[in-house]
Amino acid sequence: MTELTIARIAVSGVPFRLDRPYDYAIPASLAGAVRPGVRVMVPFGRANRPAEGIVLAHAEASAFDKLKPVSSVLDAEPLLDAEMLALAMWMHERFFCTVYEAVKAMLPSGLWFRGGKRRVNEKYVSVASLAVPSEEAAEAAERKRRKAPQQAELLRTLCAVGRASAAELREFTGASAQSLRALVSQGFVTLEDEEVFRRPEVRAAHEALPELNESQRSAFEGIDALTGSGRAGAALLFGVTGSGKTTIYIRLIASQLARNRGCILLVPEIALTPQMLRTFASHFGDEIAVLHSSLSAGERFDEWRRIKSGAARVVIGTRSAVFAPVSELGLIIIDEEQEDTYKSENAPRYHARDVAKYRCARHGALLLLGSATPDIESRYFAGTGRYGFFTLPGRYNEQSLPNVEIVDLKRELRAGNGGSISSRLRAELEENLARGEQSILFINRRGANKLVTCVECGYSYRCPNCSVSLTFHSFERRLKCHHCGYSRPLDERCPDCGGALKFVGAGTQKVEEELRALFPDAGVLRMDTDTVAEAGGHDKLLERFRSERIPIMVGTQMVTKGLNFENVTLVGVICADQGLYAGDYRASERTFSLITQVVGRSGRFSKPGRAVIQTYTPENETICQAARQDYESFYRSEIELRRLQALPPFTELLSVTLSGLDEAQVLDCAVRIKSRLDAAAAHSPGSRVLGPAPLAILKINNNYRYRVTLCAPPAAGLRRFVADIVLRAGESRLFKGVNVYADTNAAD
Repeated sequence: MTELTIARIAVSGVPFRLDRPYDYAIPASLAGAVRPGVRVMVPFGRANRPAEGIVLAHAEASAFDKLKPVSSVLDAEPLLDAEMLALAMWMHERFFCTVYEAVKAMLPSGLWFRGGKRRVNEKYVSVASLAVPSEEAAEAAERKRRKAPQQAELLRTLCAVGRASAAELREFTGASAQSLRALVSQGFVTLEDEEVFRRPEVRAAHEALPELNESQRSAFEGIDALTGSGRAGAALLFGVTGSGKTTIYIRLIASQLARNRGCILLVPEIALTPQMLRTFASHFGDEIAVLHSSLSAGERFDEWRRIKSGAARVVIGTRSAVFAPVSELGLIIIDEEQEDTYKSENAPRYHARDVAKYRCARHGALLLLGSATPDIESRYFAGTGRYGFFTLPGRYNEQSLPNVEIVDLKRELRAGNGGSISSRLRAELEENLARGEQSILFINRRGANKLVTCVECGYSYRCPNCSVSLTFHSFERRLKCHHCGYSRPLDERCPDCGGALKFVGAGTQKVEEELRALFPDAGVLRMDTDTVAEAGGHDKLLERFRSERIPIMVGTQMVTKGLNFENVTLVGVICADQGLYAGDYRASERTFSLITQVVGRSGRFSKPGRAVIQTYTPENETICQAARQDYESFYRSEIELRRLQALPPFTELLSVTLSGLDEAQVLDCAVRIKSRLDAAAAHSPGSRVLGPAPLAILKINNNYRYRVTLCAPPAAGLRRFVADIVLRAGESRLFKGVNVYADTNAAD
């Protein structure tokens, strides 16, 4: 019998428990078009619903009798090559996601538009994004699948792309404006007017490659030798803030381009992309493409096509840029590699560093991790020889690090100062104002006050959908939940007893108000997600701070890294204790990194820098080490603590998270999963099970959340066992109504 060619296809919309390549017959009319890497439409399931899929491979079969045929082909040329298709299969195994979820993470959302690509020409567009976690949105989409299919499609699309303009979203899904408005009124989606972040034109004048000082040259030559070896590898570039890591990146990229090899540079925040683009454009011009979520879907598609065609060989972007279709890849750089933003919180729950390692292995390329405060695991691997290790011990211009002073907020309270600005920080701000120099203040909370409570009965405003207090936003006089989007106006008096209301715990808005009261003649700029949306982007606010020389900028994490302002000579940390005593084992590491990074924004040029760290625990070792900018001391104490507690890098944390509307059912399912994990741990030396335990925020959008964690040696081989638990949970009637997913080294 004649062997016939069939297509093995990853189908969209398939749950993890049913995910596998499905075989389809290739009709004679599509014989030359159905190729690995192209998208196709296929009939799926008993109802033969039209579903999108991507061809993974061809195979031979003796007959087509029982196979459904491919309906149509969506792409004239393959979108993914053999490497990227293999990467999708690897992500399926490693990150507990479906193959098609991995594929969608790799491709720009503009590829799914019906009727071709559409550019956004309006100055301002209405942008839609999820107001609830993606897991909850996915569950809502499933519930709405029959009665409100347009709403379901809108939710599924936003789960995949994150955010998109309302016009593009409706065009892609075929949904009406009424369906979108219904989701907004139900609290699933938010709409915000914002300016389209168009691809910046390359206007920078060409500049010669920057000169290197002695320590930079030593690091560059060592790293460049690794890239020229032809073997895959990884290296850590550890340099204090202001040591000139970017200069080394530029020289390394130039070296790769001279060898006809492409490069990817990842940055942790969208706010850093414009200034990085300007810097690199002055050296590489149109060789650069930029990829991040603030681009419209059409713009992302255009940049992706430029990269795929080879017109752009240097890619700068945030996390998802690690999938950029760069050919002859020679170097991937992850700047500020310790940042949590490199880990995706939605399926596929990948870490950009892991994907970068895979791609470098396939291309014989080098992964370079750069940081002033490296991830503890990266520093450990550098110390054991698994990574190359290069250091920049001083600032590139030989300028000294900022002089740091720690202020005890308990003393301020005893002295009668209950505000956010200590007497010492106020004096330093006054001195900077007199000199005409600029200051940056950091507080890791937006809004005015974290808590509003009654002084008489103790009543406090809580979110009806989540187990958190509502945050007061003074400019709108509204209380908001930063997790589900719930909002309500503030009462004049306590709604329970009529007593007076008290405002507790400052945020960026409150600090801004205090600064304006203390310094009425000084300009104050606030930078958080609220003001960025109003201004139309991070770059506009930062350019105002630079060009108008606004004396004081107060902001959240957006102001802690990558900013390079010549006139900034003072940095203040409003409350260093925020986040330090959280239950997450990485709390100290995050706090050390944040303080070190923001202090490093001061005195980066000719003027000496100062910093004031305000804290209720001035004796805390992490805060003292950060004040001294002493990473090595922090690393030594932290790695020993990890060793004693058997935490990463000495173990791998494989977690199973459960959520649902019925807390008792969720907890019961978690107990059942724990018993299975206990059985596996008993046969795996060095393994143990933690939980079930509630997440730090137990309830979000009326869904209760519990987690069971398996701590196992990295090579224990239990990943497949955890995946099997998730598969069985999806098939069990006991778990009906409970969402179950697995993750590696999950953030709380």
